[in-house]
Amino acid sequence: MHRAPARTGRPRSAAADAAILAATREALVELGWSKLTLSDVSARAGVAKTTLYRRWAGKSELVVDAVAELFDALELPDRGSLEADIEYVVLQFATLLRRPETRTALMAVVAESTRDEALRDRIRSAIVDRQKHLVVLGRQRAQARGELPPEEEGDGAGETTDLIFDVIAGTVVHRALVSAEPVDELWVATFTALLMHGLKGAVQG
Repeated sequence: MHRAPARTGRPRSAAADAAILAATREALVELGWSKLTLSDVSARAGVAKTTLYRRWAGKSELVVDAVAELFDALELPDRGSLEADIEYVVLQFATLLRRPETRTALMAVVAESTRDEALRDRIRSAIVDRQKHLVVLGRQRAQARGELPPEEEGDGAGETTDLIFDVIAGTVVHRALVSAEPVDELWVATFTALLMHGLKGAVQG
């Protein structure tokens, strides 16, 4: 049987992708969501518009990936305790949300996603699911220190991870972007103490 030759195509350029995502964030700050176009992004990035369309179906998907790259910079160094780890990552998250491109992009894509299930899935996979590793890492460290008990397979670890992520991300996003209140060290310490109380209560229960 004759087998068709494999399609090789041109490999994606990491440098081009980085330039496109950076240009997207720059355009968001200068133009805002409504005036942002793929033509403007391609001109800023120095690539053909067809290059963008080969990688992204439209503006919403491009903006999600541009913001996801910022979230990928979040990290969780070992601060010596679960409480200190939580405070550190929450302050990092708050700093990220203060960036104009993050605020503009998140509010816009969340609004668009209410009418677009595929966009909701992309937000979940590109941002939410990728950042849950921070929760997993924090819990593993806390278990190794003896702050939280180890969990066996089937104990609902995935559901607990989702819940902790939702509590932290939802609270901080609401505080910073909806209520427009400061996420400073005092607020973060109070929030972390409340979260720690809930975690320890769940363990004791």
